Amino acid sequence: MEIRINGQAADISPENEKTIGEILASLDQWLTGLGHSLSGFSIDGKAADTSRLDEIFSMEISGVKALDIFTSSSAQLTAAALLNLLDDIDEFEELKFEDKGNYVNFWEQKAQARFIKENMPELFPLYVDLFTKGGVSCQTLRSITEERIREVGDPVGEFSKIEPLVNETCVRLVDLPLDIQTGKDGRAAQTIQIFSSITEKILRITKQLNLQGYLNKSDEKNFTQLIGDFSRVLRELLDAYERRDSVLVGDLSEYEAAPKLQELFTEILKKSREAEIQVDK
Repeated sequence: MEIRINGQAADISPENEKTIGEILASLDQWLTGLGHSLSGFSIDGKAADTSRLDEIFSMEISGVKALDIFTSSSAQLTAAALLNLLDDIDEFEELKFEDKGNYVNFWEQKAQARFIKENMPELFPLYVDLFTKGGVSCQTLRSITEERIREVGDPVGEFSKIEPLVNETCVRLVDLPLDIQTGKDGRAAQTIQIFSSITEKILRITKQLNLQGYLNKSDEKNFTQLIGDFSRVLRELLDAYERRDSVLVGDLSEYEAAPKLQELFTEILKKSREAEIQVDK
């Protein structure tokens, strides 16, 4: 059996797989590791009939001459899902008031809803909230979704744009002990919130940079260590802040959180820019 991926012959031979279902399951795991997902397939030139999947999956590969696999990158699938979510917001806004109450049940069956529930779990409840209670405004959720689209579409550019905010956050972290000591509770709380938000954005974009091949596999161990150390400091800082341990908050924010945030951002930005230059050549 010849296996082709997106029209190109693949140097892949079945090992212990006996059926189409088994070979597709193996290929799907392999593709996931490369940042791609199976989007369709055909057997001997005929597109698979989705209404007969059980029958197709049980087919013996010994009777198949050619299996064509069609894939989409994770970035493509994510971008498509996010764009569809923007259309969902528009659709919801145009509904009559009496029809909005039932929209969430219809929406949860859509492909983009299922996709973000599995792949972007922090975004899913915001949409459920909008379509049920209206706690999040359409404008706010549209802005959040558009931000995610930029992160997927141009992760290096979006990462570069947050450099001024990262630098400002590091300064605020150094100042945090003094803010706490002088009773500037509002500014201290805002610093913690900004720090948490910028951290979440860095980790989201880093995931995209990794999926889209901007981060070299040889640097994976270094990045894993940096992210692990940084995540530990973040948890300790948030825990100390919640316990109102001002001494520990001061030590962690000034001597660990600020320098580790700067180190993590600088290293990822450097490597992603280097990769971007290689792609452009």
